[in-house]
Amino acid sequence: MDQETAQVLFREGAIMVCLDVPEGTEFGIDYASWTVGPQFKGIKMIPPGIHFIYYSARDKHSGEIIPRTGTFIDFQQKSVVVQKWDDIKEELTEDGVSADDVQRIRDNLKDLDRFLGPYPYDGYKKWISLSNFITPELANKLQPMSRRISSVTDFVSEVSNTQSRKTRKLSNNTNNSVKQDGTSTEKNSEESREENAEPTSLKEAESKLPDMKVREESKIQFSLIPKQKYPPGSSPTEMTKYSIDSSYALESILRTYYCDNEMGILGEIQFAFICFLMGQVLDAFEQWKNLVHVMCTSEEALKNHSSLFSNFIGMIHFHIQETPEDFFVDILSENNFLTSTLQEFFSNLDNLPSDSGLRKRGLKFRDYLTQKFKWDFTSEPDDNAPTVVE
Repeated sequence: MDQETAQVLFREGAIMVCLDVPEGTEFGIDYASWTVGPQFKGIKMIPPGIHFIYYSARDKHSGEIIPRTGTFIDFQQKSVVVQKWDDIKEELTEDGVSADDVQRIRDNLKDLDRFLGPYPYDGYKKWISLSNFITPELANKLQPMSRRISSVTDFVSEVSNTQSRKTRKLSNNTNNSVKQDGTSTEKNSEESREENAEPTSLKEAESKLPDMKVREESKIQFSLIPKQKYPPGSSPTEMTKYSIDSSYALESILRTYYCDNEMGILGEIQFAFICFLMGQVLDAFEQWKNLVHVMCTSEEALKNHSSLFSNFIGMIHFHIQETPEDFFVDILSENNFLTSTLQEFFSNLDNLPSDSGLRKRGLKFRDYLTQKFKWDFTSEPDDNAPTVVE
């Protein structure tokens, strides 16, 4: 960071004060992360805008890193965000931080300054390339109600199958406990033995587990991708067409969730990618793959949304460029997802008029991938996957 930029950020940048974070905690913002030392109090000189904060504490007994928690924060110019570590929940929270506390910290920033680490500005351009379509409104819309994005799914137990079964059997016993001649059936002991018996199959064992569901306030509010890929009342020909061409599904998503700004779907793809890459959320990776697949297989929509797809090309280019090599190999190895999906996309672009700017941009991206990774997207091998150019 040059001196002029440092002075601007020192005057205009935001500050995040993190109180009582345990030593040894992994703490990160955007592209950079550190292990917290005993004097850590937060981050200063944060460029205004959307940033992703994440951390992983250490287990007090084993010393092992616990699952990661993250959140998107829209930092305002010269703002001071104060959060405090909750020892019980093992997370940063604004609970218990009053307006007076914030003002007191503002008044003592000079004394606090030496305990604040500077924002890692060297990675700022990369961060912008990965988040430029995420608006504050979109971040608020997609984040869980708890405002905490956890790498581990937060399940809550419903009434167990075993308990439900006992309740039903007790109800049946009440109705059938007395025969017509007035004698009791008395099956409770037998039923108790059945409930406590060792399961004899996997299916039976699973049936004895409690019902689990994801806690509502912990869910990321991703867009739902239509299960029906063709319009209502479609002819057999149309059903076949839209089973291959995802344009109807894409238009449905845009109409339902992004009618005011179609670029919002790119922001959601970026949001999902960041949640996976930095937040370690596997469900977010699945959403990223699903939305990328919808975009890449929407041939009809190319004509009506050229600006959207042009920006999509730039976005997916940065995703590929900035992804760690070992992780990128994992993406490719899983059913050739990315290579096969991109081949469909480039094939659709190739069908556009030769003077189309979108076509030229897309095929230039194809040539870049071919040169960098030695993929050949122009062939049609038997398994419908790109071949490697020798």
